[in-house]
Amino acid sequence: MLRAVSFCEGVSFLVLLLVAMPLKYLMGIPEAVKFTGWAHGLLFIVLYALILAALNRGSINFRTAALIGIAALFPGGPFLMDRTLRTIQERKTD
Repeated sequence: MLRAVSFCEGVSFLVLLLVAMPLKYLMGIPEAVKFTGWAHGLLFIVLYALILAALNRGSINFRTAALIGIAALFPGGPFLMDRTLRTIQERKTD
């Protein structure tokens, strides 16, 4: 679940920056940022809640939780953390 939400949050961030923002400022369509921003914000909050839940369960350590949280602040960051999340996911299913 953490990996899926991280991926969706990363995509929503890129869509917000690369699609919605140009639509707002170049084409005069502010609704693009309104709806995309809401979706991204919700996914961001859910991601951080899942990070805290995984930390509390002991699925990830503090360092990994911090890295995932910091990566979410940068465009493309969640995609860089995907390998770590995949390893955690595979370890959990074994």
